[in-house]
Amino acid sequence: MRLTVLAFAAAAALPGAAAAQDCDRADESQTGMNICAATDYRAADAELNQTYDKILKRLGADDATKKRLKEAQRAWIAFRDAECDFATSGSRDGSIYPMIQAQCLEGLTSARSEQLSGYLDARRAT
Repeated sequence: MRLTVLAFAAAAALPGAAAAQDCDRADESQTGMNICAATDYRAADAELNQTYDKILKRLGADDATKKRLKEAQRAWIAFRDAECDFATSGSRDGSIYPMIQAQCLEGLTSARSEQLSGYLDARRAT
């Protein structure tokens, strides 16, 4: 967890650092790959937040349904974090851990965003 925090902190503290990373290069250093993975996760998280906000707006004054969505989202976040903690535990002591952790978080976050996007098309979310 400490390495993940350091990678995310480094990428967040140096906004230009992530932008300066050429994330398409095949010969990236581990630090660079960690920063790029953290950047990808932050982008997926931002997309998820936008989708979540759209659903909340569509629900309007339906406070009971908003409450259920918020409860479901909190439970999903707890699941995502626990799942990635478990799934990446084998690399916890390695320099690759921040990248693997961020990739896990990004993958599950993107999948959740797609799931929530489906509610925007479904009648029950209106």
